[in-house]
Amino acid sequence: MAEVVNPVEARDVDDAGFDVLSFIADFRRYILLFGLVFIAIFALILVPLVTQAPKYTAEASVMIDPRIVNTTPGKEVVSDLPADTATIDTEVEILKSTALAERVMTDLDLDQDPEFNPYIGERKKFLGFIGDSQPIKKATTADEADARHQVIINKILKRVSVKRQGATRVINVRFTSLSPSKAAAVADAWARLYLVQQQEARVSTTRDASNWLDSRLTELRAQVETAERAVQQYKIANNLMSSEGATLTEQEISNLNTQMAGVKLDEAAAAARLSTAKRQLATGSSGDDVGEALNSGVVHSLRTQSAEVSRKVAELESRYGPRHPEILKAKREKEDIDQQIRAEITRIISNLEAQVQVQRQRRGALEQSVSQTRGTLAGNNRAQVRLNELERDAMAARTIYNSYLERFKETSSQEGNNRADARIVATAKRPTNPSEPRIPLSIALAFCGALGAATTVVMGRRALDRTITTSNEVELHLAQPYLAGLPLLNVSLDKAAAKMDPSTYLMEKPLSVFAEGFRTLKTSLIYGRNGERAQVIAVTSALPGEGKTTASICLAQVIAMAGQSVVVVDCDLRRKSLNKFIGHKVEQGLLEVLAGMATIDDVVVDGPGGKLKLLPLAQDTDTTKDVFGSLVMDYLIHRLRRRYDIVILDTAPVLPVVDTRVLARKADVVAMLVRWRKTPREAARSALQILIDSQAPLSGVALSQIDVHKQAKYAYGEGAFYYEEYKDYYMQ
Repeated sequence: MAEVVNPVEARDVDDAGFDVLSFIADFRRYILLFGLVFIAIFALILVPLVTQAPKYTAEASVMIDPRIVNTTPGKEVVSDLPADTATIDTEVEILKSTALAERVMTDLDLDQDPEFNPYIGERKKFLGFIGDSQPIKKATTADEADARHQVIINKILKRVSVKRQGATRVINVRFTSLSPSKAAAVADAWARLYLVQQQEARVSTTRDASNWLDSRLTELRAQVETAERAVQQYKIANNLMSSEGATLTEQEISNLNTQMAGVKLDEAAAAARLSTAKRQLATGSSGDDVGEALNSGVVHSLRTQSAEVSRKVAELESRYGPRHPEILKAKREKEDIDQQIRAEITRIISNLEAQVQVQRQRRGALEQSVSQTRGTLAGNNRAQVRLNELERDAMAARTIYNSYLERFKETSSQEGNNRADARIVATAKRPTNPSEPRIPLSIALAFCGALGAATTVVMGRRALDRTITTSNEVELHLAQPYLAGLPLLNVSLDKAAAKMDPSTYLMEKPLSVFAEGFRTLKTSLIYGRNGERAQVIAVTSALPGEGKTTASICLAQVIAMAGQSVVVVDCDLRRKSLNKFIGHKVEQGLLEVLAGMATIDDVVVDGPGGKLKLLPLAQDTDTTKDVFGSLVMDYLIHRLRRRYDIVILDTAPVLPVVDTRVLARKADVVAMLVRWRKTPREAARSALQILIDSQAPLSGVALSQIDVHKQAKYAYGEGAFYYEEYKDYYMQ
């Protein structure tokens, strides 16, 4: 027996990749459904589009201007917009913002326009004729008012389109309205209010910056005052007050050093004078030539007197003798004067010594003062470290304050600068032609929508179709060889078919396409098993109503017409379907033969046309015994083999009845019928799996009750697809 593929494995094939041939076949199969859905959806989309009220679109253009015009000194608070892509895209989003839409709505009173406010006026009749017109109620709560307000804004935003013009800095603002004038007015207002919004934003930002700087300056001013007050208080507390760039202690030390230098000079001069005078006296001088004496008026006067007395003595000595009273008197007078001179010189020396002593005392006092002041200065220097910190803090606070003060002055000067970073380059013109409805676009949209919907419906219908239609699907979904396609005998095949049964039709039209289908089945079954000739053929199906008995009779008729002896055995204990081909009540049949109550010759009757034989089941005989699994059944089949060229077993359906599982193993080949576009794939798979598990000699699957005209539409790429091309080859 040929290798049989497990049909369960075919389940994985259901999800195979996209197959062009299958898609074309499915399209042809559901062409009517596709057409109906396409026409319906096309009309549903197109009619509302082309019958809507005409709308007009106006366009205004603004340009982001990166050029900087400095009209105020210093750096501006709000920098100019750069011309990069991100900035321009940001401005596009601002132009589409709700805030700008609200400004336009308020500026043009669009909330009072019924085109944008659906809550104005009366509610229209449903579909234009059902119900009465009713006034629309006003909003009663804040939430309801906000919701209605948002509805109006959304309607306005749906009408506006903001797009960048290529890679330029130009942004186009388009607005669509039922009125061409209104469209132009709104587009212009949109661009104008965008610039106003920019100006207000710049002014507001500058004002906010100025106010912030002012408050910050107040804080910094207090910090500066606190820092400088701390410096002054620290100076006072630590005696670090200064004048002319130096502290008072430093100035005092400087003054003391100056005084010390003067005192030292005075002391040295006094000591020098004293030393000179003493040195002169020590060398035998009478003191007349002592420097201080020379400068003394008393000594000078006494010396004058002494000189006068000496002249007088000399004059007296020239006239008188040495003992003359006048001469003695004059000499005594001169001695007194000299004594006075010596006393005066002694006093001068003492005075010089006193001066030296005074200068020494002054120097000592100054040295003590300098020492004390230096100690004070050392303490001041230690305190100066902290003072330097306080002064640095105060200087830093002052520097920050000055920088903020300068920036505040610059910002204040810019408060009147309301320059925008964009400008209008084109105002909106009143459109003369409507922009909607666009007939070509509407047709294209309707076509695409209808095509998509129809394709979706067809694909959905295809996904829901779990039946078998073509030979490819037999092999794809059931993983079994395709034996033959058995046409449905109906008016579409032949008008005469409605008046006769299939076996009679075969005899009258043996060269018809109907007969050719059974000849194909015969060839596939009898000669298809590796060149071995099959003699016992079992015909079965998954479910009732798939045409097993009719197929068995027609197959037997074709075999009989070929000159072979053939018998059809009714093995369906419940339906007993062969009886309808006999024409009289069957009293004895298969069960009676198996029970030994009758012979084969007693029960075999002629079939339609008299060339084939039928072994029926008695109408009034039933049994619950396993008659098909018995040795008697085996012996009966053996005897039938010897008597007839071909034995056809018309069995019961596999799924509802267990008899076929036993009987199928006794045949040479088993043909399973699957009703075209009727039997579910899952049922066919289950039946095939049962036969395989029962080790039945399964030959393949034949499709029954095929509408050959429809099959030609479905079986794209298969032989049946070309039926219309070769149908005239058959004799009808």
